[in-house]
Amino acid sequence: MSSDSDTTQDHCGHCDSSEQANSGAKRIDWIFWVSLSGSIILYLFYWLLLGSVTPPEWLHTLSHSVFELINTVWWGVAIGIVMIGVLGRIPREFVMSALGTNQGFKGILQATLAGVLLDLCNHGVLMVGAKLYERGASIGQVIAFLVSSPWNSFSLTLILVALIGLPYTLGFILLSMIIAVITGVIFDFLVQRNILPDNPRQIDIPKGFRFWREARKSFSNTTFSSAYLGSMLIDGIKDSRMVVRWILFGVLLASLIRAFIPAEVFENFFGPTILGLGLTIVFATILEVCSEGSTPIAADMLTRANAPGNSFAFLMGGVATDYTEIVVLRDTTKSWKVAMFLPLITLPQVIALGWLINTFAV
Repeated sequence: MSSDSDTTQDHCGHCDSSEQANSGAKRIDWIFWVSLSGSIILYLFYWLLLGSVTPPEWLHTLSHSVFELINTVWWGVAIGIVMIGVLGRIPREFVMSALGTNQGFKGILQATLAGVLLDLCNHGVLMVGAKLYERGASIGQVIAFLVSSPWNSFSLTLILVALIGLPYTLGFILLSMIIAVITGVIFDFLVQRNILPDNPRQIDIPKGFRFWREARKSFSNTTFSSAYLGSMLIDGIKDSRMVVRWILFGVLLASLIRAFIPAEVFENFFGPTILGLGLTIVFATILEVCSEGSTPIAADMLTRANAPGNSFAFLMGGVATDYTEIVVLRDTTKSWKVAMFLPLITLPQVIALGWLINTFAV
């Protein structure tokens, strides 16, 4: 649907590949290869060898957990790869048009919906968020987009459905959108009161651009040949490498927690209590893991610790306190005040909603 030079190729894979290009040397992706090889070895061990050997209890739990988690999420990953390939063909102008030129609540709502619909992780979304600011989006729109995007992508939604079920997934998405809208409105209010600096740029959409007209034109001009579909699938596989990287890392990390932290200890530390919620926020702040990697851990907080509020808080707390996001936001807006107001405004909402979920859902 688009040329290769103007697509929303801001996924995590492109972030890392561009960094490697700038450094002039191709670095070994140790997280990817260690996570991939570790997952394969443990999966095959449980599948092929466990019936004929008697391993230590921790190894049995570790291999069984990897086997179970991979069998649970593989279909979501497969569909996600296809969706990433499709989204890689969508021109950037369509993203800007979907964001809209409206200021105020409507513009923030459009930015939130755009963030939910885009298949981006919390590193890839930073590049798009910075571009939105450069093209004139308000501070409130940029913040709403950043808060709503990281784990609301299509591929991660499917994985969450597999891990925690459809009702909790839809509830988490809705609540994250509410936080994004509220945060965006507060940011725009602070700009109006001159507490935070405004964006000096203006929304930049090609003159005469009409979303549905251009969509029909682009669709009619696309030849859906086997070569085109094959190329799209290959691009999806390439661009999903960083997604798969962090999913496998999260699978291993969640499995290690299951193997070495007894269920009762996990429930005591991350259970549906004020202490458990507080430790969850601290854990989310310290653990700098991409959104794909946090998903299996968040699922364990719901299923093993019976703390759905902590699960939600872990997913959203990582977004609100991600220091990479804070630094990039500062560099984009040239304001530490804007960057630091992100956790200051977002985190209390996350904690409050996490407590409410634990109170009424458990």
